Amino acid sequence: MTGEGWPLSEGADAFLLHLPDWAFPRVWPERFGVAVSGGSDSLALLHLFARIQAHRGGTLHAVTVDHRLRPEAAEEARFVAGICAGLGVSHDTLVWDHGRIDGNLQDQARRARYDLIGAWARDRGIGSVVLGHTADDQAETFLMGLARGAGIDGLCGMRRGWEEGGIRWLRPYLTVPRADLRAYLTRHGITWVDDPSNADDRFQRVKARKVLAALKPLGITVEGLSAVTDTLSIAQGALKSAAVERASAILRSAAGEVILDRQGFRLTHPETARRILIAALRWASSAAYAPRAVQLDRLQQAIWQGRDATLWGCRLRVSETEIRITREPKAVAALATPTDAIWDGRWRLTGPHHADLRIRALGAEGLRACKAWRDTGISRAALVVSPAVWRGKTLVAAPFAGHGAGWTAEIVTGQPCTLITH
Repeated sequence: MTGEGWPLSEGADAFLLHLPDWAFPRVWPERFGVAVSGGSDSLALLHLFARIQAHRGGTLHAVTVDHRLRPEAAEEARFVAGICAGLGVSHDTLVWDHGRIDGNLQDQARRARYDLIGAWARDRGIGSVVLGHTADDQAETFLMGLARGAGIDGLCGMRRGWEEGGIRWLRPYLTVPRADLRAYLTRHGITWVDDPSNADDRFQRVKARKVLAALKPLGITVEGLSAVTDTLSIAQGALKSAAVERASAILRSAAGEVILDRQGFRLTHPETARRILIAALRWASSAAYAPRAVQLDRLQQAIWQGRDATLWGCRLRVSETEIRITREPKAVAALATPTDAIWDGRWRLTGPHHADLRIRALGAEGLRACKAWRDTGISRAALVVSPAVWRGKTLVAAPFAGHGAGWTAEIVTGQPCTLITH
């Protein structure tokens, strides 16, 4: 990226300071957050953006997440804090308070990290956060996708940028090899921390890293695989655009329910239909990821055969003319939050909040108390899983069931079509 106010640097640092146009929005944010672990990639990012922001007159705010998974992590956070103090960059350490961790440790730690950093940024009015992922991470992600037989979405690698939770997340050095960032640190006499987990063969990414090194004599390099993911991303974009266009013709939503025209869905190209179905399931369930391919195949079989089914916390009802997707009742049966909190990951209620009120699903019992619910035109299946306001066992309001009582409800995650592009 070039233009007025951009730091003009000659020599070896120049290409790291002149970022490509895709890396940032046209209007440069005055405040950036930067996630720093103390490793080489994030430490180079910290130093480079401290220079960039100083030149542009903006501010930089750093954050480190201590996952409490290694005893050295607290000392590493203090190491980063000291570097930030020397650069004049504010720094915060966030702690992941967790109990026993079952399942995929790295995936859960990653999710917790994004949740913590997102909340940190929102609290400080920071709208953009930069991350230190490199072309090496992109190549490793490609190999991991290849190993599990992923389709085009799994082989496109990491996204360069996306918006989530009101934060713009950016990976400005995703096309830059790690070696180049380490060379930058070495030129400037900057040391970094090596995380021992990066050499732990229990983790798939570490295995991919070693395979990548073994493939180099064949001409399969970080730069080459990064270019492959770029090419696949272009094809992925075309598929997403086709799915959005088709969804606009065969899909609508009402009160949290997705309604698909069955005949239109049957006439849709299988790849496009798959993308629309995934978006509908994720929208209805607030899931961050799509179901596994084998699960989705079974669901599509049920649709072709005209059978009802459940998947991903959702219930599908198939009629001659429609496919209706709602939340599965048991998925929200025990879910209760204060009325000023987001319920089920997507519902926000507005009304006379009070500490003794809770949002829970309306349920069959609550629906019986709403005598005019049939007049709403909303299906019973959608209403029983819609948000309602309760005081103990007493129904106070059911915004969608004809019993508003001064309350309204809205979905804060956009429309189903928006998830096709994410």
